[in-house]
Amino acid sequence: MSIQYGFFFDQTLCSGCHACQVSCNDKNDLEAGRIFRRIIETEGGVFTPQNKAYTHNVYSYFTSLACNHCDNPKCVEACPSGAMHKNPDTGIVSVNQNRCIGCRYCTWACPYGAPQYNEAAGRMSKCDFCADLVAEGEAPACVAACPLQALDYGPIEELRAKYGTVAETKDLPLASITNPNLVIKPHKNAR
Repeated sequence: MSIQYGFFFDQTLCSGCHACQVSCNDKNDLEAGRIFRRIIETEGGVFTPQNKAYTHNVYSYFTSLACNHCDNPKCVEACPSGAMHKNPDTGIVSVNQNRCIGCRYCTWACPYGAPQYNEAAGRMSKCDFCADLVAEGEAPACVAACPLQALDYGPIEELRAKYGTVAETKDLPLASITNPNLVIKPHKNAR
């Protein structure tokens, strides 16, 4: 493999505006219900009575999540037709539409829920890292659209050198399941 692309996401910056999700939906012309990048909100904490007032440790944060183009993609392992595959040059996991039989095994296998069923085509679809834009030297649509620059992309080794190696938070599956090409700067309550 000559390169492995990945995403960086900063939970401390994300405001949950959904700009990344909307730009992805627009770029991929996705109908309602089929989402390649989704925003997960996590909230918690409690209010505690203290004398005649309340104290609290209430929090809320967001996670922007798409396909992580994993080193060990469970979707590829589960695909009986070989349609789901990992590009040896870029590490991007994508679907060969000519081979896909629409069985949805990939969806069931992926702990991130990345593969999405395209009802009209009767086949699977998913984030392809905006491979066409990246090939032209442009950022994926989701990264370009983020007004707070909570998303970044690039060769995963460069992202890890720049941002660290955290690839899971309390809201996500264990990284050891798929070895995702994802780096996260976690919110203080996501550890």
